[in-house]
Amino acid sequence: MPTKVIAVANQKGGVGKTTTAVNLAACVAASGRQVLLLDLDPQANATSGVGLEKIEGASAYGPLLGNGSLSDKIKATPFERLDAIPSEVDLCGADVELIRAENHLQRLRLALQPILEAGKYQVALVDCPPSLAVLTLNAFAAADGLVVPLQCEYYALEGLSMLTRVINQLRDSGVNPRLHLFGVVMTMFDARTNLSKQVEGEVRQHFSDVVFETVIPRTTRLAEAPSFGKPIIHYDPYSAGAAAYEVLAGEFCRRLGI
Repeated sequence: MPTKVIAVANQKGGVGKTTTAVNLAACVAASGRQVLLLDLDPQANATSGVGLEKIEGASAYGPLLGNGSLSDKIKATPFERLDAIPSEVDLCGADVELIRAENHLQRLRLALQPILEAGKYQVALVDCPPSLAVLTLNAFAAADGLVVPLQCEYYALEGLSMLTRVINQLRDSGVNPRLHLFGVVMTMFDARTNLSKQVEGEVRQHFSDVVFETVIPRTTRLAEAPSFGKPIIHYDPYSAGAAAYEVLAGEFCRRLGI
């Protein structure tokens, strides 16, 4: 079965995007699948979140501009079956450089092709920058689908409708005809507040089957885990956050058919 490429994206920061990319990747790997996590965010939080250093020249920057192979950037993480392509600050310049490049929206898709053809991984998860600039659009052009983490707060639906418009534009223009909204994950859910329940209800009403059943709670342990360079299942495997991401990973794999 060919490698499925899933971009984890939301143009709004602070919604649990990288937390979801890291923990979903780790939980899918822990369930026995080979996973590649590609950090496309210049902040490199997914890189440190899986215990890797931010090293100059280690990111996808060179291969995106046609210098070198993306396969050479793959690093093993300390966690079984989970590999990563790290990020670092040089990716900040990629948005400016890529606009001037030929086929500027297809650079990631072309760079990923040899990795996908090698067939080592069952899924590649791409952690996108919190914007809709060229790096994120490259991820969209290379992806089979998008996972959108949505914080349980008032502006959640506005951001999601903007993303839906971008997906439709990329599909209709022929940039990526297979792109679709693969799933919406409700994050930072606080069962004690009416707001969380209200936002969750509205999102489920508008996007029904696309929304994952699993809801990610707001917990201190989830917030602590990145500072130790560990996904939550390796930092505190018996916490509520670990349980939620393990259930989400099961749902994710069933949808993907892996």
